[in-house]
This record gives sequence, structure tokens and C-alpha cells, in this order.
Amino acid sequence: MDNASANAETAQAITFTTHLITINGWVILQLPKTASEKLPARGQVMVSGTLNGKPLETPLEPDGKGSHWFHITPELLKFFDIADGDAVTVHITPIKQWPEPVLPDDLQHAIDSDPEAYEIWKQATPLAHWEWLRWLRATNNVETRKHRLEVACSKMRAGERRPCCWNRNLCSEPSVSKSGVLLEPTTAQK
Repeated sequence: MDNASANAETAQAITFTTHLITINGWVILQLPKTASEKLPARGQVMVSGTLNGKPLETPLEPDGKGSHWFHITPELLKFFDIADGDAVTVHITPIKQWPEPVLPDDLQHAIDSDPEAYEIWKQATPLAHWEWLRWLRATNNVETRKHRLEVACSKMRAGERRPCCWNRNLCSEPSVSKSGVLLEPTTAQK
């Protein structure tokens, strides 16, 4: 958190209270549109701050409707001692320092198996790595994902450090979205 806070620079702090929602079994924290409008980008944004007074650093995913959200994993539910429907108070600041993402095995293997792609990957920024990951995971179709892995390595061999030709402002998580737009909650808000 200290390193992230140091990288917050002069970005505007954003404070809001909202209720957690559930979409297809995922507990989601969706930013109010007024809070999201204060962020520096409509696409993915890394933030640092607190949730109910405890430290938080996470990428915010665009919802395809002009706002942002992030997944409250079971581990985060336990850490923050929160549950679906709870009201939470969030203080966040956008930061420029992106941590390296944890890569799924198939992407790690594809990059490690292709020396030319690996060299470009090493030169790319952590933000670019997050964008490759978002582009790759934006499908539930196994064949499409396999094709995207091949395309990603091909593009990297051609010197491209980021995926191109896709709308970064859309939601890229198919478990909770349709056509790049976050679905409506499957549980009622309190």
C-alpha cells in the first residue's frame, strides 16, 4: 500500500458509499457513476485506498455503461468482513503504478514457449500485460481463447506490446457481462 500511495501523485481522491451486489454468483462492488466520472479513464484503472477503513489496491474494470466495478472475491469478503448487500464506504485514488498481473497457465505457457513473443512481453509495461489478459479472458469459448493466444503471440512477434482493435471501455468478464455490458444484479440490493 505504501508504494501504491506514493504513486497516487496528485490524482483526485474519490469517496463514496455503495451496496455490494451479486451477479451470477460473483459479489461485485460497482462504483456509482458520479464516482466513476472522476476517474482518469473509461477503461481499466488501477486504484489504491481503503474499503471500510482497510487497505485496498485493485484494478477497476469498466462496466460498458460508463462506470466501473471490481470483483469482491471470497478472500476479500473474508478480509473486509462483508457480504452481498452490505453497504461499504470506499476511499480510492487512481495510481499510475500497475503491479504485474497473475497470469493464467495457458497465457504463461504461450509466452514462455515463444522466445520472440517473450522478448516483447518483457519490454511491455504491466498495464499492457493487464490489457492482454483482459483481451484474452473476454470470451468463454475455449476455441476462441486458444485462437487469441495464438494471435497474441503472433502480434508480439510482430512487435506489438498491446492488443489492438478492441474497445477497452467494455466489460471483459463474460461471467458477469453480455456484449461487453455488466449484467443487472441477480440479488436485490438492501
